[in-house]
Amino acid sequence: MNFDLDAAVSFVTTHARVLERRRLRHLLGEGSPGEVLLALDAHRNLDGGYGWALEPDLRSTTSQPVAAMHALEVLADVRDTSSRTVDLCDWLAAHALADGGTPFALPYPDTDGSAPHWINADPGTSSLQMTTQLAAQAHRLTGHRKDVADHPWLKAATDYCLDGIEQTSGTPAAHEVMFAMHFLDAVAPTSARARSLLDGFASHVRMDGPTPVAGGAAGEVLHLLDFTPHPHSASRAVFDRDAVTADLTRLAAQQKPDGGWDITFTAFSPAAALEWRGYATVQAVNVLRANA
Repeated sequence: MNFDLDAAVSFVTTHARVLERRRLRHLLGEGSPGEVLLALDAHRNLDGGYGWALEPDLRSTTSQPVAAMHALEVLADVRDTSSRTVDLCDWLAAHALADGGTPFALPYPDTDGSAPHWINADPGTSSLQMTTQLAAQAHRLTGHRKDVADHPWLKAATDYCLDGIEQTSGTPAAHEVMFAMHFLDAVAPTSARARSLLDGFASHVRMDGPTPVAGGAAGEVLHLLDFTPHPHSASRAVFDRDAVTADLTRLAAQQKPDGGWDITFTAFSPAAALEWRGYATVQAVNVLRANA
């Protein structure tokens, strides 16, 4: 599981956004939560939501659900105690549909550099994939934020996700499985229902190699650690320990000579290509250090 941390820091310094630079400093104990939040605020809108290409392949200035997910991820990483998190939950509540779910994306006019799946999303239909990833990140904050745990948006979204996962039949798309696993892991400590659903969704994850992404770019895959990144999560009990160890070795070995990690999916603008590599590098360092 050896990797070159100094090279990773150098790559992020020379290639990544200010947000990833500050996230990595915080992860390494060299920066404060406030420094990270200042970088995150560059993507924040006056309505309490987030946009401005916080999701690299959705470059709109407008507030979007996927940008809210990335914001919640950062807020959870730094254990935010400010009003930002509740403001964002309020924004999500304002854009939730009647069933408690969230659309994959909202309509927006400035589509340059955006992936087609964001431009063509149906704003009138709830997305299990989007709602599980939003709720998963929000639940990471509930241990120290009662105002988040009790927020009406999160309660409705959680029920929608549990119902949707329970009613899923056939073989779901790989990304839907991944975000459902993240959600179930986040909710499992307080939900027997979530724990009971883990085995079924874990069966969609390949143990003998990467899980292909149907309809994705050539060679696009998800690896075991994409589904179960956290070492103390409930899902670790349903995955083979040797397979997890092997995937940690794989992740460390995929560090590139420039110090960063690559993506296997298509980036839809030159800026996004660099931003995704910075994001992927911070994620790789985080996972490898957490699992060391």
